[in-house]
Amino acid sequence: MIWDDHQSRCIGELSFRSEVRAVRLRRDRIIVVLDHKIFVYNFADLKLVHQIETVPNPKGLCAVSQQQGSLVLVCPGGQKGQVRVEHYGARRTKFIMAHDSRIACFALSQDGRLIATASTKGTLIRIFSTVDGTLLQELRRGADRAEIYSLAFSANMQWLAVSSDKGTVHVFGLKVNLGLTGNDRPRPAPEPNPPAITSSLSFIKGVLPKYFNSEWSVAQFRLHEGLQYHVAFGHQKNTIVILGMDGSFYRCQFDPVNGGEMTQLECYNFLKPEETF
Repeated sequence: MIWDDHQSRCIGELSFRSEVRAVRLRRDRIIVVLDHKIFVYNFADLKLVHQIETVPNPKGLCAVSQQQGSLVLVCPGGQKGQVRVEHYGARRTKFIMAHDSRIACFALSQDGRLIATASTKGTLIRIFSTVDGTLLQELRRGADRAEIYSLAFSANMQWLAVSSDKGTVHVFGLKVNLGLTGNDRPRPAPEPNPPAITSSLSFIKGVLPKYFNSEWSVAQFRLHEGLQYHVAFGHQKNTIVILGMDGSFYRCQFDPVNGGEMTQLECYNFLKPEETF
């Protein structure tokens, strides 16, 4: 059912033979995700414009660009560890082999130019260009396996937030340059070592394990381990919001220069208002 809240009425219905796993919306499209298929509809007339076959997708993994303009859609590909990128404006499909293990989570930047992916191992997050599939950056959440619950890009594509079952939300600095200018240009994350040391070790980077080559988070916020949390960036600069499946809401601020533990600005529980502090 498609409900117009302004008019307080149903403006359309779509029915399917199997369970709907997810729905994604844009001003011009409705995307419905089933176990093995994704359907793309025009919002105006609910006309089916495209359907995609996927590997089993019980989580309903799917992401769409939100900026006005050409639609970019990302979904699981036909192979383990693969993502499929549909560029509808260019009428082009790109397949990216992102991981050796199954895809557990991914996120798309608002303009559709970057995708962040995580596998079921949950130790590494990879940033790819959706245009040509180039691996741009590799981020390390930790050494132990984890289930990644959510990934989120900041609006200016300078930061990436990650939540997992380990109870810690991480914020990573992104070092990709896609031709942005002025205040929107992503600034490099703080380097953990002085430039001279980094430079002196560069000659052995190619032979070191990936554990040492990948980059660690700039800022962290500790939560209850085992609960499922989803993250997004707030409207205020350098803030993130965290929503828990237990009804909890957090708003935190991170230091983009010094990093470290984030500062909690707000905490609320929608299911237990009396526990708000």
